Amino acid sequence: MPPQTPAARTDDDLEGWPTIRRFLPYLWPRDNPRLKRRIIGAMAFVLLAKATILALPFAYKNAVDAMTTPANEAVMVALAFVIAYAAGRFASVMFDNLRNITFERVGQDATRQLAEDTFSRLHQLSLRFHLSRRTGEITKTIERGTKSIDIMLYFLLFNIAPTAIELIAVGTIFYFNFGWELVAATAATVAAYIYVTRKITEWRNELRRKMNELDGQALARSVDSLLNYETVKYFGAEERERRRYGEAARAWAEAAIKSENSLGALNITQAAIMNLLMGGAMAFTVFGWSRGELTTGDLVLVNTYLMQLFRPLDMLGMVYRTVRQGLIDMAEMFRLIDTEAEVKDAPGAPALVVSRPSITFDNIVFGYENERTILHGLSFEVEAGSSVAIVGPSGAGKSTIARLLFRFYDPASGRILIDGQDIARVTQESLRAQIGIVPQDSVLFNDTIGYNIAYGREGADEETMVAAARAAAILPFIERLPDGFDTEVGERGLKLSGGEKQRVAIARTLVKDPPILVLDEATSALDSRTEQDILRTLKQVSEHRTTLAIAHRLSTIADSDRILVLDQGRLAETGTHAELLRKGELYAEMWARQQAEEAAVE
Repeated sequence: MPPQTPAARTDDDLEGWPTIRRFLPYLWPRDNPRLKRRIIGAMAFVLLAKATILALPFAYKNAVDAMTTPANEAVMVALAFVIAYAAGRFASVMFDNLRNITFERVGQDATRQLAEDTFSRLHQLSLRFHLSRRTGEITKTIERGTKSIDIMLYFLLFNIAPTAIELIAVGTIFYFNFGWELVAATAATVAAYIYVTRKITEWRNELRRKMNELDGQALARSVDSLLNYETVKYFGAEERERRRYGEAARAWAEAAIKSENSLGALNITQAAIMNLLMGGAMAFTVFGWSRGELTTGDLVLVNTYLMQLFRPLDMLGMVYRTVRQGLIDMAEMFRLIDTEAEVKDAPGAPALVVSRPSITFDNIVFGYENERTILHGLSFEVEAGSSVAIVGPSGAGKSTIARLLFRFYDPASGRILIDGQDIARVTQESLRAQIGIVPQDSVLFNDTIGYNIAYGREGADEETMVAAARAAAILPFIERLPDGFDTEVGERGLKLSGGEKQRVAIARTLVKDPPILVLDEATSALDSRTEQDILRTLKQVSEHRTTLAIAHRLSTIADSDRILVLDQGRLAETGTHAELLRKGELYAEMWARQQAEEAAVE
């Protein structure tokens, strides 16, 4: 496996300040002053709303005090304060919504940018990474991580920061109006609330992390089963798959029950702490009123401030849980982003420029695992414009050659040259632009036939697409379809037959128009009649190109300019079909066995 240094860090490291620092550039985009102005405007509305909220209790207090005064002129005063109170409540709602309107584009842009960065990074990772990870788990990780950034932005800016401002302001107001005793009681209660919330939430986070793992496992099993729908049907394994998915779903449900029950315990504890403060503060005010030191309006003032303070403090528990969960989800996504790519471009690597598309494997040693070597010092050369076939028993390393040529992996030692240029020293993009492939299993996008053919080259026009379909001998089939090139091919192209999929793959490669063509057992999954039709098409396509054909069925490559015979990762024989038969060694043995098998079938 490739090294993944960032994944070795502890969860606390990844889910704390390092994650927040990674997240901040999305909050304050360096190259986008327009979004910065929006953030500043949103914060201005936050301050206006908070100032309005802090002024409302005084209007309420003065209205109550005016109503306790017997004088008739106090009616107008009380009425004025009531109107001011109502106007202030409306203003606070208006400022909050203006804040949301101003900030919405910031949150959406940050989410989009993070999703694009993660998606781009996944395409840069090696084939080994994608073969070892489940698509469902990766998809869920990206979904949770990208959703977290919008929530994090909202709560950090519009809940945590305003709550801190309100706590300071309420403490100051209480000190100047009621003395240090009420301030001390409020501070102690808030500190106890935060401490208890943090401790219980840490416990809940462990439950939540387990829940996420089981959720990803259940999703991965369902996706894996549905992608292998036909295999499940072949083996009558519907009940087995239902049980397998049910086990994961039940484990997730048990974890979810524990998580929700822990939420109830947290809410009860928070309510007990906050209501103790409310009861004590109001008793303190009543005591001061009984001694003539405070007015009836002061009781209303304290009650209103504490009620206003309760709302963000009640939210604070949920905010803390959400922020912690957001950090967990974002840390998982940053692990994906930080996964080290196994195959990288060399610093300052130039583009591959091909004038004579020759291929050279120079003493290549390679194994997917360190303890299991596949190719042992393999060397051969494919001259420009020639057609060379690679054959050999299963496990000889034939398909590995195609993967190394595309640089999905780097060899442990040795060099691969195209037109005399080491492919490890040029850019991967330019390398792959020079090579086309028709694989054994031609996987198509769940889109139209036209989209899949035009996928060979970005910006391909309709004329190029039609010419490629004609050259691949699939145009008559497409013209018979009611929707023509707009016909949907289904998931992985399953609405088309094997031969039709292969022809679409050939047309896609023709649109790419590469000087080097790799045929990786392109007809092994087809019936004999379809195989012969595809072989004729491939022979026409291969003209004037350097062709490397990897084959299991020897009859399909008998007319190649040269045949390389691999055995256990080494070059055992080389020559034309006739020369290899005259030698009477491994190739001749394989040929005789296949001829006997075909005769027995007939």
